[in-house]
Amino acid sequence: MSWLTNVRNALAYVVPAKKETPDNLWHKCKGCGQMVFLKELEDNLHVCPHCEHHDRIGPVKRFAYTFDPGSYQIIPLPKVPDDPLKFRDTKKYADRIKAARAATSEGDALINARGTIDGHKVVVGVQDFAFMGGSMGLAVGEAFIRGVENAIEDNCPYVIFTAAGGARMQEGILSLMQMPRATVAIAMLHDAGLPYIVVLTDPTTGGVTASYAMLGDVQIAEPGALIGFAGQRVIEQTIREKLPEGFQRAEYLLEHGMIDMVTHRKELRATLAKVVDYLSVKQAA
Repeated sequence: MSWLTNVRNALAYVVPAKKETPDNLWHKCKGCGQMVFLKELEDNLHVCPHCEHHDRIGPVKRFAYTFDPGSYQIIPLPKVPDDPLKFRDTKKYADRIKAARAATSEGDALINARGTIDGHKVVVGVQDFAFMGGSMGLAVGEAFIRGVENAIEDNCPYVIFTAAGGARMQEGILSLMQMPRATVAIAMLHDAGLPYIVVLTDPTTGGVTASYAMLGDVQIAEPGALIGFAGQRVIEQTIREKLPEGFQRAEYLLEHGMIDMVTHRKELRATLAKVVDYLSVKQAA
């Protein structure tokens, strides 16, 4: 054993090993580009403390921010064929589904839960843009109908948080059929005298906007949410006119009467509680 080995072994006892800094301590805001301490971001409900940019969040966080603590239960997803058309583009649709499930730990892009908001019973559905862009296929359509049916069963409002790029192209006409099916489900909810409340989150576009996302009794949106049917570039090329900056953002839609209110995420739970309370009293009357 050389003297160098002896020195190295001795130093191992007195010099602490260099600890690697975890790479998940910071988050770069997509709104202003500033680095935000992740713990600070989580404490702020995933809203940037510098520019108020609302990050996209999934069902788990959304349920935690919306329901009374410990009050909600996930409603199981209905069973549907995973790949009804045996679709394949650059890879199999079945493989895309498997990858999305592995990445999000969710069955599909819409998850429902029942619970309470400020003591009022509600059923809440949340679309996750992280699951294939929140796209609407058979599973999302069935989940939406299941959410409405549970709301009717519980005699309470159905609240949906939308976030989608539109219909799921891999399911063709079957995905488009979910638009009228969702509309009929909303009519069933109204026939039962129950409120349907929509919270539009970033982004809500395509076939989802053309159906259940814009049929709420009350339309709420998060600040800065992109809301529209076709993209700005497509519209400009079609009508051959330059469109106003931000014309598909929540604030512009509020200004032009398309939605009822734009509500900060910190105030969203209290706002929903007031709306549900008001509509529940109205229903009882």
